[in-house]
Amino acid sequence: MENLFEFVTNHPYLIAAWVITLVLVLLNESRKGGKSVTPSQAVTLINKEEAVVVDIRSKKEWGDGHITSAINVPIAELDKRLEELNKYKSRPVIVVCNLGQTAGAATKKLKAAGFEQVSRLSGGMTEWKGQNLPVIK
Repeated sequence: MENLFEFVTNHPYLIAAWVITLVLVLLNESRKGGKSVTPSQAVTLINKEEAVVVDIRSKKEWGDGHITSAINVPIAELDKRLEELNKYKSRPVIVVCNLGQTAGAATKKLKAAGFEQVSRLSGGMTEWKGQNLPVIK
């Protein structure tokens, strides 16, 4: 630990460059996935703004439990089934996956397809269930 402090004090430009690079990578990654919403924000969007929940998990995971009124469009079928979702382009859309990681790619595709208000559920279904929110099986 002593060597770490010595290294930091002896190489401030190197440390600054590393911190800046880390921040830029994190910003870039967060933008790729689009805006994320917490489960409580998602509930508000669903109840007050009639948000549509698009669950991109597999049929098996969908069967284990999903959010009420969610539409299951597995990520592998998203490109083929975009037309089914076109009627929701003007409404808020919340993309849900298992952990919140895969939803970023789907969010990006939906935005490219012209969807106006797309976000992903932070923490995915794992976080949703962790907060004891309702799940339908």
